Amino acid sequence: MAARSLDAGYFDRLYASDPDPWRFQTSAYERDKYAASLAALPRPRYRRGIEIGCSIGVLTEILAQRCDTMLGVDVAEAALATARQRCATIGNVQFARMALPAEVPAGRFDLIILSEILYYFDAPTIAVLARTILAMAQPRADILLVHWLGPTPDYPLTGDAAVQAFLAAIGSAATIIGSAATTIDSAATIIGQQRQPDYRLDLLRC
Repeated sequence: MAARSLDAGYFDRLYASDPDPWRFQTSAYERDKYAASLAALPRPRYRRGIEIGCSIGVLTEILAQRCDTMLGVDVAEAALATARQRCATIGNVQFARMALPAEVPAGRFDLIILSEILYYFDAPTIAVLARTILAMAQPRADILLVHWLGPTPDYPLTGDAAVQAFLAAIGSAATIIGSAATTIDSAATIIGQQRQPDYRLDLLRC
């Protein structure tokens, strides 16, 4: 596994060789995961949403149907170019090249999505990212984590390790998957968790 967080150059090279490296547009896994992600969101509509690591904008486009305004951010300009083209006719969507946690968007959000991204960071960076996410969140914001549980040999962490590092960074060592809420340092609460054969969903509320 990689010892440190993957940098922007890793993703630039990836998209240069394949404009859709994870088959976001065609994968049955992605399609089912998107449906589960939307179903997990407890509110029918949000005022201001953000997807961190939006890639080519497939999920961003879907999330825009549930948000008054939707922001997608990514470190790879090639991916963002595709995302902008995909969502060109959707008036409530914007995209920005940004590398969290070093760069932080203005304003606060009531929906924050981190889908298939945490395992690109090492544990110290996840600790900083977790605090950054909490600072970005409006009171009673929903934060949805969605992560692959299969092998991640090229990344710093596995899906489980990355999510647990995120939860631990904001004061929780919760490992129980179920309906019981778990307080995270009085800043957020786990209000839902699901574990499927290939991925896990963790829903927090600030």
